[in-house]
Amino acid sequence: MKRMRIFLLQMKALVKLSFVELWRRNDIFGLLVLGIALMVPLSMASPFGASGASRYLDEMALLLIWGFSLFVALGTGSRLFPPEFDSRTILPLLSKPISRGRLLFGKYLGAVTASWSALLFFYALFVGSMIAHGGGFSVELVQAVVFHMAFVAVAVALALAGSLLVTPSANLTLCAVALAGMFFFGRRLPEYAKEVNGVLASVCRFVYAVGPHAEFFDMRQRLVHGWGGVEWTVVAAVLAYGAVYAGACLGFAALVLRKRRA
Repeated sequence: MKRMRIFLLQMKALVKLSFVELWRRNDIFGLLVLGIALMVPLSMASPFGASGASRYLDEMALLLIWGFSLFVALGTGSRLFPPEFDSRTILPLLSKPISRGRLLFGKYLGAVTASWSALLFFYALFVGSMIAHGGGFSVELVQAVVFHMAFVAVAVALALAGSLLVTPSANLTLCAVALAGMFFFGRRLPEYAKEVNGVLASVCRFVYAVGPHAEFFDMRQRLVHGWGGVEWTVVAAVLAYGAVYAGACLGFAALVLRKRRA
C-alpha cells in the first residue's frame, strides 16, 4: 500500500508538472486564439446560401483541429526530456525513490493529459458551432473524439521516443512527416506497393507495416456527412492498436533512457 501510494503521488506530481508546462507556454495561447479565429467562422458559415455546403467547411474545421492537435502533441512530447538533460535538472528527478521508468511514464501521462485538454477545447468550439447551425451530438461525434484522443496519445509517445534519439528539430520534422504522410496516404500504400516493383514496393510494405497509422483514427468523413458510427468492435480494435503502438514507443524510449547517462 505504501509503495502504491508513493507511486500515485509521483504520477500526480509529474502529470501536474507537464500540464502546467504546456499552459505556461505563450504559443499554446496563440494557437487557441488562432483556432477560435479560424474554426468558428468556418463551421458556422453557409457558402452561397446552401446549408448543405457547410459540411465541407466543417471538414476543413476538423482538419484544422487535426493540425492543431498534432502541433500540440509533438511539441509537448518532444520537450519532455531534452530541456531536462540540457539544464541538468534531470539529476534531481532521477534521485530515489523515483525510477527512470516511472519518470518516463509520469511525464508521458502528463503530456498526454495536457494535450487532451487542448484537444477537447478545440472540439468544444467545433461542437458549439455545430449546435449553433442546427447540429447536435451523435455516435460518430463521440467516436471521433475518442479516436482523436488515441491518436494524440500515439503522437506524444512517438515524439517522446524520438526526442531521446535525435535533435529536437529533426525529431519534430520526422514525426510530423511520418504522421501526416500516413494520415493522407496510409490507406493507399498497399495499392502503391502493387503498382511498383522492386525496392520501392518493399519500402511501401515496410512503411505500411511499421508506420504510425494515423488514418485509422480519422472519422472526419463519417462525422461531417452523417454516415453513422463504426462498429464497436472496430473501435476496440483501433484503440488496441493505438495502445500497442504507444506502448511500443514508450518501451523503446525506456530502453534508450535506461542506457543514457544524465
